[in-house]
Amino acid sequence: MIVVTGATGNVGRSLVRTLAATGEKVRATSRGISARDVPDGVDWRRADLADVESLRATFDGARALFLQSGGASAHLLDPGAILDAAGAGGVERVVLLSSQGVATRPDSPSHGALMRSIEDAVRRSGVEWTILRPGGFASNTYAWADSVRTSRTVAAPFGDVGLPVIDPADIAEVAATALRDPADIAEVAATALRDPAHAGRVHELTGPALITPRQQTEALAAALGTPIRFTEQTPDEARAQLLHFMPEPVADTTLAILGEPTPEEARVSPDAERILGRAPHTYAEWARRNGAAFR
Repeated sequence: MIVVTGATGNVGRSLVRTLAATGEKVRATSRGISARDVPDGVDWRRADLADVESLRATFDGARALFLQSGGASAHLLDPGAILDAAGAGGVERVVLLSSQGVATRPDSPSHGALMRSIEDAVRRSGVEWTILRPGGFASNTYAWADSVRTSRTVAAPFGDVGLPVIDPADIAEVAATALRDPADIAEVAATALRDPAHAGRVHELTGPALITPRQQTEALAAALGTPIRFTEQTPDEARAQLLHFMPEPVADTTLAILGEPTPEEARVSPDAERILGRAPHTYAEWARRNGAAFR
């Protein structure tokens, strides 16, 4: 049994479907999950990562755990207690969804220090572990969906600064590979082509190429078959917008990444392609697959 936390999120939802399609026994969990959120045959349980007692029955009989790091609620988690409960339930392998910011923004309270503390708890847990550190998600542009639907416009800062954003479905596929037993995967021939080892590894996950907000807008327009006008926000305008749903330190670090990415944040990592055996999806491919959200 593989437990997937954050199972209704952009990565978790894809991961549940990917694992279920390969015949794995999956238990999906999140605070608001229901039967309509999971494929047939997937066990689902409502539980809250911030409430360890709600997780104990979810972990019972599981051998592997996908641990979503909590997103905006990460500061509410007790990762040591979560991992203790997982171990008591039988979990022997953990794949943690962390953040590239652990390495690139170590002084950031949200992107660096907080995520590092969760990673450290995983390393100390005594179970086999793999840590995933993605950069920006292609799905972050869901924030544009309302303006695209209503006025065919996108407003974003730093219109010509590119980052190698990654499709959450690719993160999910990497996680699925790390969660499954090697014996479950027909990789005898593939082993010669790529390194399948995940235990004790940190994988940095990015998309295949840099793409700017202006280029993302063009890709969305092509996917929808209609023009979309791009307007570049000032940093102050963007900050005011972010503060509606982000704490101030998170908003400031987010703007720093978007406007002045470090060389590491602008680097295309080879890890996703090495693990998947193919190039990760482009933003344009993500837009074509998810265009309905913007129509």
